[in-house]
Amino acid sequence: MAKFSARQWGLGLMSMAALGFGAGAIAPPARSSPPVLAQAAPAEVQQMLTSLEAAASAHDLDAVMAFYSESFSSDTGFDYGKLRQTLETLWQKYPDIAYKIELLSWQADGPGRYTLETRTTVTGQQTLPDRVLALNADVTSRQQLEDGKIAHQETLTETSRLASGSNPPTLQVQLPETLTPGQSYSFDTIVVEPLDGRSLMGAAVDEGVTAEDFFEPRPVVFDLLSSGGLFKVGTAPTEPDSRWVSSVVIREDGMVVETRRVRVSSDSQP
Repeated sequence: MAKFSARQWGLGLMSMAALGFGAGAIAPPARSSPPVLAQAAPAEVQQMLTSLEAAASAHDLDAVMAFYSESFSSDTGFDYGKLRQTLETLWQKYPDIAYKIELLSWQADGPGRYTLETRTTVTGQQTLPDRVLALNADVTSRQQLEDGKIAHQETLTETSRLASGSNPPTLQVQLPETLTPGQSYSFDTIVVEPLDGRSLMGAAVDEGVTAEDFFEPRPVVFDLLSSGGLFKVGTAPTEPDSRWVSSVVIREDGMVVETRRVRVSSDSQP
């Protein structure tokens, strides 16, 4: 049994979610303009996102937090203080992490109030004594802006990949993005390359999406994979929730961890 955490190794891009583009439930305003294309966004919105992207990539913590309301809240338990603490720790682990933020759509909810949908991509490396970990992640999310500050956020989709070694395995992951409470589902991870006599070890990791114990490792048992992949059947929680589901595959020439966020909602369709 080995100590392992997909979050600790950089995967559940709470790094992005925490960065402001993925965490919190936003109820659509009862009276608002319809969403419009990003090209028509007000200059203040475009400038805010450009400045946030630059501050995050420069790891300027004070500048980043200036874009957040002190009453900031999220569906994953991040408030203003936890967000700041998590970013500081994350950037120590990934000193070259870089962010790119793309505005997908926006709507005006009133004077100085906007709801945005964005896509954030993150890349970075962590150097450990025995390996270098390469991180790539992609998050789409919704933010509520009030007077130029992010007050509330919701992650819509989230994927991430962490790899190390000279030739990490290439994975094809099949996993639903949304589930209904209590629904059974299949989680399949296939290694694209032929085994060619090489051994594979792997594990499936299911974790809650919360701000608690973000960097804490958890014990995981790795199994020998004789069939070239992981094939699991799971059951969604009985209440609405969000889960991080990760595939961990180790081969003699590399390791890869791929993570997806799965939303459990009574509105989801099987």
